[in-house]
Amino acid sequence: MLELDLLLGAFANHGYNVLDDAGRLAFERLLEYPDQVLLDILMGRMAPADPGIAHVVTQIRGATVSPA
Repeated sequence: MLELDLLLGAFANHGYNVLDDAGRLAFERLLEYPDQVLLDILMGRMAPADPGIAHVVTQIRGATVSPA
């Protein structure tokens, strides 16, 4: 799914390397979701119950914001 490629690619380039071990594990859990659920979470249409995943989602969203 192109949207996921764009969102996750930006994060991989600008945010993944700053995650600690817990953040990387949460990111791996996030990637286990089906594509449509993953997109809904990243777009804010669904909220993850897992606080670790919620934190990573916030970081992913921050990595995709282009500087003004």
